[in-house]
This record gives sequence, structure tokens and C-alpha cells, in this order.
Amino acid sequence: MTTPHGYSPPPADGFGARRPAATALYGPHLDGDAMPALYEELRRTHGPVAPVTVAPGITAWLVLGHRELLRLTREEQDFSHDPRHWSLLREGRVPADSPILPFVGWRPALLFADGQQHRRMRAAVSDALAGINGHELRRGVRVAAERLIASFADRREADLVPHYARKLPMQVITGLLGLDDRTGQRLVHAIAGMVVANADSANASRRMNAILLALIDEKRSRPGDDVTSALLHHPARLTDEEVLHNLVVMFVAGNQTTVNWIATTLRILLCDPAFRSSLTGGHLSVDDALDLVLWRFPPTQNFPARYATRDLTFGGQSIKAGDMLVLGLAAANADPSVLPPGGSPVAGNRSHLAFGAGPHACPAQDPARLITRTAVDTIRHRLPDLELAVEESELAWISSPWSKGLAALPVRFTDPQLPLAQRHPRPDRADRPTHAAPQTGEPR
Repeated sequence: MTTPHGYSPPPADGFGARRPAATALYGPHLDGDAMPALYEELRRTHGPVAPVTVAPGITAWLVLGHRELLRLTREEQDFSHDPRHWSLLREGRVPADSPILPFVGWRPALLFADGQQHRRMRAAVSDALAGINGHELRRGVRVAAERLIASFADRREADLVPHYARKLPMQVITGLLGLDDRTGQRLVHAIAGMVVANADSANASRRMNAILLALIDEKRSRPGDDVTSALLHHPARLTDEEVLHNLVVMFVAGNQTTVNWIATTLRILLCDPAFRSSLTGGHLSVDDALDLVLWRFPPTQNFPARYATRDLTFGGQSIKAGDMLVLGLAAANADPSVLPPGGSPVAGNRSHLAFGAGPHACPAQDPARLITRTAVDTIRHRLPDLELAVEESELAWISSPWSKGLAALPVRFTDPQLPLAQRHPRPDRADRPTHAAPQTGEPR
């Protein structure tokens, strides 16, 4: 039985009779428009930590408070990243086909490790990402963006989600990993199937693993100038299995997050005339627009998970050893205790939690920002009269407890300003970004 506000009695295999009633954090009715109101209802009812269900029969605590989320991400002695601490999993109460399992099933990756093991893998990932040539990445993104724009320029209309925001990061990131375009597209489809969190998520996860294992086999014997090869040959000596699962973490974080970040930033520019005017007039930068999105519409709205290592009181709730805690990134960014009067973040303020915090903060946020900034800047200059083709109220978000992304962004324009070389685009692998370290003095 569910109340009109979405509250359900605690399941027998969940928190138990003495725990507060849990609210479902999933379902087709909970899209990007509905979630902010749900977070505020949970905050009013339960405070900074609220009981939720993240899949059928799977209970957890959603951390809504900014201060509490910082503690959750920084105190590994109380909140482990290793899902083998999770009581429901240890006791065999998570179905093998549960849509939550691809997100929280243990993998030998930095996302699921604590202490020295985490530091070893993070060093390899950070070094591999630091080896990306920033100038080449920017150029590759711009060229790929101009080609995508050229592919729909003659129509004078497009849906920027499937035709631009989804395609661009895939082309760039799969190139950085060392995948060809066709295989990269298969990987993107598998990732998308996993992120939706439905009954097919486990199958999508298996398809993703198979693609990446084949890539690792190739790069182990024939290394190239790419992130995968850098991981395989790093002094940390990651195993093939560790490389596989760290690539999964990097790709999931890098691709879907960047898709959402690009599309939502474009939505703000199209729907907020005052902001667009400030940007055009030079009063605000594209980075200001990117940070506004990270505050108000973080591309990842909830992120699993941490696991209590002992019984403790946290955010006013009695947490038991083995409980799952979910990082409520969007809710924490909207915590009234950290926002100025009026509730609007100040331009240039980057104290948001869109990339997490502490030792597990996203290591790929710098290349993600460069890709997103270049994508937004390129389309602004190449389609200067871009406008929304529908009413803003008609725009819809995808339904996902984890990802905050637009379902569509239809636009029209009349005067594309494409460089001559892009007016008849042809594929050219030479323009894909490389992994080589920048020359002396080049920013990364």
C-alpha cells in the first residue's frame, strides 16, 4: 500500500518495524520535474537523512543535507565504499536481476574500494586522465561538434539530445579509450540500458563488460595512445579485471554525465533570456552557465552508495551497520543551509557537490568540463539564432532515480555559421583527440 505522497510501509526484508516508513525513489512518475519536490518533502518530514527504497524491496537512506553528505564522503571509517559491507547483499536478499545490482554489485574498481587499494587504483586513473592533451581534446571536441552541426544544418531544425548531446561525448570519450566509432556506439547503448535501472539492466551490464574486455585484450598486446593503454601499463600494475571495471566507472561517469550537462546547459541558454543576454554581453562566462547547471540540475542527481561500518546516529537517524546510504547530490545542492537568501547560487561558486567530495570526488571532472564547455560554446557560435522549437513547458526529463537528463530538446535556426571545411562533412579519424601529454606550458 502506498499513500498519496508516495510513502510505503517498510518491507519485511528492509528496515523493519521500528524504522520510519520509506519512500520510493524510483518509478515512471518520478522524473526530473518531480524529484526536487520529493526531496523537499523528504527533508521536511525526515530531516537531512531520509528512508527510501531504490528498487523493489531494496531499502536505503538518502542523504539530503549538504553537511551530512560531506561527512558521508569523507569519513571512510564509518561509511565504506565496499558493497560487501551491505547487509541485504550479505544476507542474499538482493535478487540477481535487481535493477540496482549493476550499480552496487562489487567490482575491483576505485569506486568500490577504501584506503590503500583505492589510492592505488585512483593513482592509475588520475595519471591516465592527466595524460590527455588538453589542446588536442578541445580541438577534437570542436571539430566533432562542427561535424554534428553540419549533419543537421540543412534541415534548420534538430533535437539536440539525440543529434548532438548524446553523440558528441560518445565520439570523444570512446576515442580517448581507444575504441572505434561503431564499437563505441554499442558501448553507449549498453551503458544507457544499465543506467535506466530496469529489468534489462543486468543484461546491459554484461554486454558492456564484453565490449571492454575485447578492448583490453587488444590494448594489452598492441598498446596505443589512449587511456586504456595508459591504465594497462601504469606502474600500479592493474590487472585486466581492474582495468575493465575502472573503465566502466570512467565511461559511465564521463559519458552520461556529460550528455546531461551539455543538454541542460543548452536548455538554460534557450529558456532564460536574461542569462543568455548576460552570456552574450560578456557579463557571465560559459563556465558560469555550467556551474549553474551543476548547482540546480546536477547531471547525476543521486549516486550509490556508502555502507555503514557500525551502528551510529547520523542526520538524526539510527543507522545500523550494513545499511546502504545514497548520496543525494541534487538534494544536497538545494539544502537551504548552504544557499544564499532567495535560494539562487552565486555565479562562480563551485562548492556544489555535483561531482561528489572527499577522496572519491570524480577524477574526470576537468576533461568533462572541457568537453561540455567546448560543446556549448561551439553550438552558440555556429548557430547564433538557435531557439526552442516547442514551449518550455513541453520539455521533459527522463525517468531515472540516478540520472538527471532531458528526454528531448527540439530547436530551430535559420543561419548556420559553419566553417567551409564542415559544410560537406566527411569522417576523419585524424581529428579525434589524443592521449599524449601536453607540451610544456600547455594547460591540461
